[in-house]
Amino acid sequence: MHAMVLHHPGEALQWEERPTPLPGPAQVRLRVEACAVCRTDLHVVDGDLPVPRLPIVPGHEIVGLVEAVGTDVRSVHVGERVGVAWLAHTCGHCAYCRQGRENLCDTPLFTGHGCDGGFATHVLADAAFCLPLDDLSGNAVHVAPLLCAGLIGWRALRMAGDGATNLGLYGFGAAAHLIAQVARLQGRRVFAFTRAGDVPAQDFARSLGSAWAGASEEPPPEPLDAAIVFAPVGALVPLALQAVRKGGRVVCGGIHMSDIPSFPYRLLWEERQLLSVANLTRRDASEFLRFAARSPLHVETTTYPLQAANEALADLRGGRLQGAAVLLP
Repeated sequence: MHAMVLHHPGEALQWEERPTPLPGPAQVRLRVEACAVCRTDLHVVDGDLPVPRLPIVPGHEIVGLVEAVGTDVRSVHVGERVGVAWLAHTCGHCAYCRQGRENLCDTPLFTGHGCDGGFATHVLADAAFCLPLDDLSGNAVHVAPLLCAGLIGWRALRMAGDGATNLGLYGFGAAAHLIAQVARLQGRRVFAFTRAGDVPAQDFARSLGSAWAGASEEPPPEPLDAAIVFAPVGALVPLALQAVRKGGRVVCGGIHMSDIPSFPYRLLWEERQLLSVANLTRRDASEFLRFAARSPLHVETTTYPLQAANEALADLRGGRLQGAAVLLP
């Protein structure tokens, strides 16, 4: 097998040949068909998000075919197409797991962070955390971004609240371009916020049905019921709080964000709420993938060969992508 491997944060990934791994008792081995590139991968590579071990293979939006299964695996079968997302394993017995909040597990494992991920031709995965994809139409390139951009966006949208008719999305990248479509299908009005002068992103947002698109520093034409901050920029939080109505919510949708600057209490007053999204649950995945099967989404992608993973990361870092980057082994 081959993989793009991170040896030291801040350095380029290295192309390596490795022995093809054998699955353990509860594992499966997948032949990777496609792996989307997430901003969290960028945070791992750049050292913004510390990893528990190095070297590590990034990548956690994986579509693959099951090639081999370990002993005692009954839920997944050879030849099946499955997805692997950020949450790779949980303990199952801590207080959070017992409450059905496995996204907050005390001792979790994350794909491409604590265990090797999908920037490779093959990957091992916990069979219990493989997501069935049989009901989804579309090829692997179409499906891969759904497995994080879609899933985290779905969880953030739920946290924004069912009553959030006017919804602001700050940062119109992979997650926002999917969740804007979901929100529109749910009857919401979407207001897209981008970097100042990013006319292509604003046009893209309008093409997907956004009622308005403008710079993050601009006030929306109407007060927002809720806003989701997808861009990892802490300075957007006070702007979003200023844009939401009394009693509105601002949801931070990323794992890593730059520091939130101080802001006057009046922006939070009047029962505005500031929330964060942490990881995801398998229930989130089941709900979102069912929705995506019933209501197929337009997934904007740019494909790269696996060996060009550093180029894909550079394009993401430089804001040169519309939608999602996807690596193809």
